[in-house]
Order: sequence, then structure tokens, then C-alpha cells
Amino acid sequence: MGEIRMLHNCFKLLLALLLAAASLPALADSRAEIDANVEVALQEFYEKLPAGKILAQDAAGMLVFPRVLKAGLGVGGEYGEGSLLIEGEPAAYYSTASASIGFQFGAQLKSQVVLFLTSEALDRFRDSDGWEAGVDGSIALIEFGAAEEISSNSIKEPVVGFIFSNRGLMYNLTFEGSKMTEIVR
Repeated sequence: MGEIRMLHNCFKLLLALLLAAASLPALADSRAEIDANVEVALQEFYEKLPAGKILAQDAAGMLVFPRVLKAGLGVGGEYGEGSLLIEGEPAAYYSTASASIGFQFGAQLKSQVVLFLTSEALDRFRDSDGWEAGVDGSIALIEFGAAEEISSNSIKEPVVGFIFSNRGLMYNLTFEGSKMTEIVR
């Protein structure tokens, strides 16, 4: 009887996760909401990683996703909206989305910052019709412990990323498979 109850509860959780994931685009933020959330995420990023502010100042562009929700129960998905900043100003708005199949259970909310350290990398990103990490280009994930010693001179990759503010039961820090697509706001 306990197994049936557990399966029933898992089914209810999966149904709730699928309904939540299906409603994400309908709950899209406005331009003003994205801008406000980006500012909050950047303040937190700079507080957690002072070297990140210096690195961001040297970057050709910065893509900030303040809230990326990932949820899964066997089948998972991730979605968030953010802004591409060039010289500190919003230049365009993007979504990030991915799907996965495999052993996974839970949900998490995280923030992501992607720095384009060269103009060429930024141009390739902007010229794409949807840019998939790991396919169209790679994002070198910088871990926060190692990030205290970074500088634009020590990084050899043209695109680097940071994931922070993880909240939830899932712990999967990667950009691989995430597709970033320009959205109209």
C-alpha cells in the first residue's frame, strides 16, 4: 500500500512540474521586470565575486539570467529570461531553455552570468539564430572558489559563465545543452 501511495505522490509531483513548466512562457516578464531582476542579480554577483566586476568591465558583452528555474522527475526542463548588456546597457533580451531525460528529481532556482570576453565571441553569439552551449560554442564554467583569483589576463576562453544563488533540491551546475534565443520585450 505504501508503494502505491508513493507512486501516486510522484505522479502528482510530476504533473505539477509539467504544468508549471508549461506555464513558464505565459508568465514571461516585461522588459522593466527583466531589467530590475538583472540589476539585483548583478549586485549579488559582484558581492559574491568582486573579481567578477573587473572581469565584466573588460568583457565585450554580458548575458545575465537572474532567475532560471530547473525542475525534473525523470524528464526535466529549465527556463529563464534575461538581458544582454553591452557597455552596461540592455542591448537585447534572451531566454535560456533546455530539456533533459535521465535520473533527476527536484527543482532549483539559480542565476547565471555569461561573459563574452572578445568581440568575435559576442558577434558569433548575436549573429546566431539561437545559440546552444556545447554545440555553437562552449562556455567555460568558473567555480566560485577558483574565481577569486581570475582576471582577464588569466582566462584563455572567449566565453565564461558563472552560476550562483542555487536554491532548491536539485544541484546541477552546467550550461551544456542550454539554448539561448533572442526574445522580443
